[in-house]
Amino acid sequence: MQNENIDEIKNMLKGGRLKVLLIGGAIFFLLMIFKPWVQVGAGERGIVQNFGAVQDVVLEEGLHYKIPIVQTVILMDVKIQKAMTDAASSSSDLQDVDLSVALNYHIIPDKANLVYQTIGTQFKERIIDPAIQEVMKAVSARYTAEELITKRPAVSKEMKEALTKRLLVSNISVDAFSIINFSFSETFTEAIEAKQTAKQNALKAKRDLDRIKVEAEQTIAAATAEAEALRLQKMNISPDLIELRKIEANLKAIEKWNGILPRVTGAGAIPLIGVGDVTKNN
Repeated sequence: MQNENIDEIKNMLKGGRLKVLLIGGAIFFLLMIFKPWVQVGAGERGIVQNFGAVQDVVLEEGLHYKIPIVQTVILMDVKIQKAMTDAASSSSDLQDVDLSVALNYHIIPDKANLVYQTIGTQFKERIIDPAIQEVMKAVSARYTAEELITKRPAVSKEMKEALTKRLLVSNISVDAFSIINFSFSETFTEAIEAKQTAKQNALKAKRDLDRIKVEAEQTIAAATAEAEALRLQKMNISPDLIELRKIEANLKAIEKWNGILPRVTGAGAIPLIGVGDVTKNN
């Protein structure tokens, strides 16, 4: 009798364990199907929808619970993104201009639900690219083609400010903006090159003229100094100075004499001077 009770208890325990396993498996299966949680990754925000209606709450990074069937969560990237855009426009002097620009931007994180609700996930095609096109054309039309080149930093700054103001309305923040390239028609490019060449030639000619002018001034200064020296020297000449110079010349001649006396021959008004040694001839 006692053994029968023990067996009955064992059977009940086995049956209870089986039921627990079955219930646990069912719950796990339901969790896998309905998945009542969502993980928001780094640089993302979760947009909560109740039966398709966007809610005010925005889920930050991490693990969050949701109501199965009732709630769905859309993940939106709020990291900095880059947009490359080309546009054709005209300058104020009616020159054709092709521009290439790069824009860094990001969705304002706590406004991600509004961006999704009003624009969706295709915000680059719907908002970013058209805004860049319009701003580039509007700004370039206020500058001449030459100014677009010489005032490039100012043009870039004006474009960035205009884009920042325009995109902020759509809850999109501008991080950086840069003009990659300006390109013009072949005729205008050749005209610019010819103008730069002319400027360089004019600058070279001016430098040559300045050099010649300096050299001429140096020559005039040297001649003036020499003339002044001669004038001063002439003022210092006196009979005593002339006599002194004669004595100095005679002394130099004596120093150079080799000891041979000159020989004078012939009788008459014009003597003949010999350079031979008198002692040797005698």
